[in-house]
Amino acid sequence: MQIKKLETMTSRTGRQMQRYNEGCRQVVGCIPFRLRNVNESPPIGGSLIDEIEVLLISSQKNAQKLMFPKGGWELDEELAEAACRETFEEAGVVGTLMNELGIWNFKSNSQGIFHEGRMLPLFVEEVRDIWPEKDVRDRIWLRINEARERCAHTWMKEALDVWTTQLLSLHNNKRNATTTCLVDVVNSETINGITAQREENTWMEDDVDVWMSDEPVSLHRKGSNPTTCLGEFLSSETIMCITAQSGEEEVEYCLCS
Repeated sequence: MQIKKLETMTSRTGRQMQRYNEGCRQVVGCIPFRLRNVNESPPIGGSLIDEIEVLLISSQKNAQKLMFPKGGWELDEELAEAACRETFEEAGVVGTLMNELGIWNFKSNSQGIFHEGRMLPLFVEEVRDIWPEKDVRDRIWLRINEARERCAHTWMKEALDVWTTQLLSLHNNKRNATTTCLVDVVNSETINGITAQREENTWMEDDVDVWMSDEPVSLHRKGSNPTTCLGEFLSSETIMCITAQSGEEEVEYCLCS
């Protein structure tokens, strides 16, 4: 879910509309994240985890206490709406939500109330200079490992661990799916032939037509019907992964510059 325009610059207050589940106050938060500056050199032997920064904010009561943005889920909101609203109010960022990471039950040390917390990653697309809680919170971008060390709440650290595990699994799956690829430009119309090495001594030779344009790309084996495909740039080094869907079969190719 995306929020492109947020009219109010005042945080919601009060508990009249607060949701509860079996006596537990329901709260929702986000792990705002972005890719590191592309002009920086990635760590040697680094992975997808090393390319990501997450945003922590300070507590209103203690500026040294850092956490992810979170707040009450109210009766007039869907889960995604509450997550985006709280993240904008507290951290001043706007973006696209990803899948929910889970549910955690915890007791607030300050209020002595049991809570049911949910967390969702949010890919940050806009960082506002002015936001509702600008005057009472600081914000800081950190790498994932640094953020885990400095985050004050155990349940938020556990949510970050869940997301990190998902990222590592995604990264490893992509690495295992395709290894070395050779891309041959056949002619000026950018038709490419792909040869991929999937195992140490096994080569899969597969000619495909890749027609690049402003519209969705057409990817198909020589002599077969075109299928729709999705191109994804995996890093600043212009490595692109192409997944093609043809009937029940899904085929993945990796283009390496």
